[in-house]
Amino acid sequence: MNDPFFRLLQQDAASGARRGRLTTSHGTVETPAFMPVGTQGSVKGILPSQLQATGTQMILANTYHLMLRPGERVVADLGGLHEFACWPGPILTDSGGFQIFSLSKLTRVDDQAAIFRSHIDGSTITLTPERAVAVQEALGADIIMALDHVIALPAPRQAVLDAMQRSLRWAARCRAAQQRPDQRLFAIVQGGLEEDLRVQCAEELSAMDFPGYAVGGLSVGETPAEMYRILDITTPHLPLEKPRYLMGVGRPIDLLEAVWRGIDLFDCVMPTRNGRNAMAFTHHGPVRIRNCRYERDARPIESGCPCPACRFPRAYLRHLFMSREMLGPILLTLHNITYYQRLMQEIRQAIERHAFAAYYYERKAAWESASDDVTAAS
Repeated sequence: MNDPFFRLLQQDAASGARRGRLTTSHGTVETPAFMPVGTQGSVKGILPSQLQATGTQMILANTYHLMLRPGERVVADLGGLHEFACWPGPILTDSGGFQIFSLSKLTRVDDQAAIFRSHIDGSTITLTPERAVAVQEALGADIIMALDHVIALPAPRQAVLDAMQRSLRWAARCRAAQQRPDQRLFAIVQGGLEEDLRVQCAEELSAMDFPGYAVGGLSVGETPAEMYRILDITTPHLPLEKPRYLMGVGRPIDLLEAVWRGIDLFDCVMPTRNGRNAMAFTHHGPVRIRNCRYERDARPIESGCPCPACRFPRAYLRHLFMSREMLGPILLTLHNITYYQRLMQEIRQAIERHAFAAYYYERKAAWESASDDVTAAS
């Protein structure tokens, strides 16, 4: 019997692109979809109502950071993360696995647990698979993630193998620890840049019959071409009827390429972080608003964009950043999130029209002909 949580509505004939729908107790999510990152339960500088106006359907929150402050019991006692953050839509929480990578200098990992030194006060934190599930159950997210072991790439094969096997063992422990039937637990495929290990991990996790699957351990040092190669290898070995989530990616071109390869869900800090650093995404390439060329530019960031930032001239937005007014980062964050949601909506519509291949090539050509590259602001 198929899980009503995910329904695969359509597949593109020329690629692996898929059109689907997630159904949760906090609403539906039309896929492919992008989730803005709300690390502390908040997308920086943005009200929930503003976030909804961008077209955002679901957000991501960070288990590790919320576990440290205010603590999962505080959130649970106040009605769970949806009530606590006043976000009415679906929420996905990560497991803390990425912090094993990002805080590696403060972390020790063995088969039992990851042991951290808190980046806040230096206290010792032990995160087991069971604890990761318990914290996420207390937070009350709609989708929760199995704890995995993320390492930097490239890495020696033995290190990749050890991390992959540990992730498999931890996934099984997370599955056994889960108690709440209203949450869907996703497993995470690891294996670095080793094709056979990615296939092995995907197949072993598929046999465990999770409600959804993520591809993790990418965008951690490898090239875009290497990431696309791993997606080409991995997604055919994931269950067709289950949602697929590419973690921590990425640039607009990466989203387009990953949809082509059969990915349904995305998250990344890029639209919000770049917005705070005065870089706006557009269909014609990035606009770095601090550039002196915009000092007297009366145009909006992008014609036809419905976001609040595009009601103002580029010159005014530049003035806000040069004057260090907090409105500047807020407006460009709203623009970038709106841009990502517009992109995902266009992708969904292209798949529905059986025209995704044409859209894919047209969008790639437009970005490649842009005068600047779509990269993270320094």
